[in-house]
Amino acid sequence: MGRPPRFMQGERVRAIRHIKNDGTYPGKEIGENLVRKGDEGYVRDIGTFLQQFFIYAVEWIDRGTVVGMRARELISLDKVEVPCGAEGISNGGTAG
Repeated sequence: MGRPPRFMQGERVRAIRHIKNDGTYPGKEIGENLVRKGDEGYVRDIGTFLQQFFIYAVEWIDRGTVVGMRARELISLDKVEVPCGAEGISNGGTAG
C-alpha cells in the first residue's frame, strides 16, 4: 500500500456515487441501494482489502447504517481537496 489512508477516523465525508449491495451487505437484497450520491457520514474505522486498498467504514447518519467504502467513492467535508485537473499540482497517482 505504501501510503497513508486518505481519510481519518471521525472525518466527515460525502458519497460521490451511488453504492449498491454487491452481496456483501447482510440483510439487504443484491442491487439494493445502500448509499446515494450526496449522502454525508463519518469515517468510523479503517481497514484494508487484500492488503491493497483502504476500506473506510462510514456511518451514514441519515440512513443509520455503516457501509464499507473505497476512497474513490468519497470526498472529505473536513478538509479542502484540490480538483484532479488543477494546474501545476500533481496528485501523484493517488486514485482510491
